[in-house]
Amino acid sequence: MSWAYEAAKEISVPCAALWTASACGFMAYNHYKQLVEDGLVPLKDEAQLMDGYLNTVVDGVPGLCNGFQLRDFPSFIRTTDRDDIMLNFLIRESARLTLPDAVIINTFDDLEKPALDAMQAILPPVYTLGPLLLHVRRLVPAGSPLDVGVGSNLWKEQDGLIEWLDSRPPRSVVYVNYGSITVMTNEQLLEFAWGLANNGYPFLWNVRPDLVKGDAAVLPPEFQAAIEGRVFSRRGARRRS
Repeated sequence: MSWAYEAAKEISVPCAALWTASACGFMAYNHYKQLVEDGLVPLKDEAQLMDGYLNTVVDGVPGLCNGFQLRDFPSFIRTTDRDDIMLNFLIRESARLTLPDAVIINTFDDLEKPALDAMQAILPPVYTLGPLLLHVRRLVPAGSPLDVGVGSNLWKEQDGLIEWLDSRPPRSVVYVNYGSITVMTNEQLLEFAWGLANNGYPFLWNVRPDLVKGDAAVLPPEFQAAIEGRVFSRRGARRRS
């Protein structure tokens, strides 16, 4: 949404950016360009996802701990395509966070001080205001017109989940969720699926309709037989706005 920075400048009004992710996340995204310039990203081939390459230590990432590895970066670097839309979007948006007059971030100093100090060194004034969800709970009275709930879920809720969880022993269920953006091949999905089938634990699996690139997720009948009785699989449709 950084087009708003130019719009604010054009009409001569102050502009503050709201960064809703973490300070550590921003510093990692901001290092994507350096990873590309150093030849660490994109991956040479998909084999590097599994052969230990992601254990490569990346020194000198401002605000982040020593020993930070490629696997610790947000997963949009795990592509073999230099033109990957999310990789390039995040390189662009992190660089453009220098353009507003101030940056408001959903965190607090005691949680992420090293990363916040690193942000302060390269960005306009940075103001912490978080966790935002706790502010909403404290400031919005229950039952008021503003009390409509706050969440980032883009998908419809599925009935029966709580009842299914309540039927299981405490701390016995594995939760598997890929977020709202990640996509994978059907081969990668199958590898996840058999890993879940073979571990023996009950699991809650969130499978979006668009999770698999260019196709619907297809799981073989023998997988369904292997997990019978110990899975709650959530397949939803995107929420209508």
